[in-house]
Amino acid sequence: MELMCWGGDWGLPSVHPECLVVLAYARFAGAPLKVTPVDYTWAAPKGALPVLVSDGKVVTQPGNILSFLRKQKYNADYVLSAKEGSDTLAYIALIEENILPALLHAFWVDTENYSNVIRPWYAARTPFPLSFFLPGKMSREALNRIMLTKGRPPLYSLTEVEAQVYKEAKECLNLLSNRLASSQFFFGDTPTSLDAFVFGFLAPLYKVHLPKVNLQEHLKQLTNLCQFIDNILSRYFTAHTTDGRQSS
Repeated sequence: MELMCWGGDWGLPSVHPECLVVLAYARFAGAPLKVTPVDYTWAAPKGALPVLVSDGKVVTQPGNILSFLRKQKYNADYVLSAKEGSDTLAYIALIEENILPALLHAFWVDTENYSNVIRPWYAARTPFPLSFFLPGKMSREALNRIMLTKGRPPLYSLTEVEAQVYKEAKECLNLLSNRLASSQFFFGDTPTSLDAFVFGFLAPLYKVHLPKVNLQEHLKQLTNLCQFIDNILSRYFTAHTTDGRQSS
C-alpha cells in the first residue's frame, strides 16, 4: 500500500493535517505503508491529498482511507466499546467543525502567516510555474470553505467570522484538554482513530513556526495536549525525516 501525502517540516512527518491523520492511524494500527511525499496535488491520482493506492484501488479522504485500512485488518479501534465508538465519531465531528476552520484561517487566510510562512513553504516545494498558482489556489479554497461553513447570519463579514471561528476553536481545544485529562491517549493506554484526528489537526498548529500565534499560544497553555503531541511524535515517528519519508 502506498500513501501519497504532503511532505514534512518543523519536526513533523507531514505539515498537512489530513495527511497526518492517516500517517498516525497507520502507525497505530501497524499498517505497512510506503509513504511517498508529493509536492503538488496534480501528481496525485485524484488531485487531492492524502491518497492511498493499493492493488490499483485509489482511496482519498481520511475517513475513507481509515475505513479501507480497517477492512484490511489494520484496526486501531478494536479496543473500543460501542459507546466509545460513538464518542469517537462525535469528537471527530467537533474537530472538523470547530478546529479545521481555525486551522484554515491561521494558515491560509491570515495575511501575516500566509505571506511569511505558508505560501513560501508550499511554493518552494511546487515546481515552476505551478509554484505561482497553487498556494493562491489553496488560500482561496480555504477562505471559501470557511465562509461556506461559518459565514451564515448573523455573521456576514470576514472579521465577524474570524472572531467566531477562533472562539469556537479555543472552546473545542479546552474540551479536548478536559477529555484527555492526565491520560496518555483519549481512551486509555492505546491510541485509536480519535487520537489520530486530534494529533493530525493539532500538531501543525503546535509545531509550525507562525508569526501570528493567537490560537497557537492558547494550545500551548493546554500542556496535556502538547505532551500528547510530543509523545506521539517521539513514540511513532522517530524514524521520519523532514521531507516526510518514513520507514515501513
